Amino acid sequence: MKIDLENVAYIGETTVTIRSSRRRITIPKEIVEKLDISDGDRIRWVLFNNGNLCISRVKPSPESSDDSREPEKGKG
Repeated sequence: MKIDLENVAYIGETTVTIRSSRRRITIPKEIVEKLDISDGDRIRWVLFNNGNLCISRVKPSPESSDDSREPEKGKG
């Protein structure tokens, strides 16, 4: 995958630790701050056939308020 570094705000690596069936990961502080990610926000994962992974923050819909960050039933 070619990446134009002029369009890159952050590059980093983290270690994945699988401790239970919930499979949690840690988002680097720099990304949390840059994207203004808060507890309960949604993240979209896209895995391409070639093994590349795209992770992005799902922007809340305009009709949702800041107080409606509760996870969906049966999730989280």
